[in-house]
Amino acid sequence: MPRFVILRHDCPPGYQRDLHWDFMLEADGVLKTWALSQEPAGQSEIAAEMLADHRLAYLDFEGPVSGGRGTVSRWDRGTYRLVSRQEGEWIVELLGERLSGRATLSRSSADEQGWRWQFAAAGPLTGLR
Repeated sequence: MPRFVILRHDCPPGYQRDLHWDFMLEADGVLKTWALSQEPAGQSEIAAEMLADHRLAYLDFEGPVSGGRGTVSRWDRGTYRLVSRQEGEWIVELLGERLSGRATLSRSSADEQGWRWQFAAAGPLTGLR
């Protein structure tokens, strides 16, 4: 099964983006990546921004990001099942250490980067700190 990771990305002062969570899906030999504006815990709808694809190395990476772009720490990881992938929408079922359930990423505007994340838990969330 393909893998996913969610990295908490702490950014330095004055960086183009504040604290966010990078949601990454292994697909097509890269990590399809969205920056979530809030911690993706529980049932929620969160503003997201589609980012450039990332290297698969980020599945296991924690630490400082090159170019002084802050640090990342793993918030969750696991596998996923692709339910649907269309232009402007991804629906996946996550089986992670923290999150298990259905995540939908859908374009929220004509802007290519503007997306939203919706999550519906499959049951009680485990492993929350």
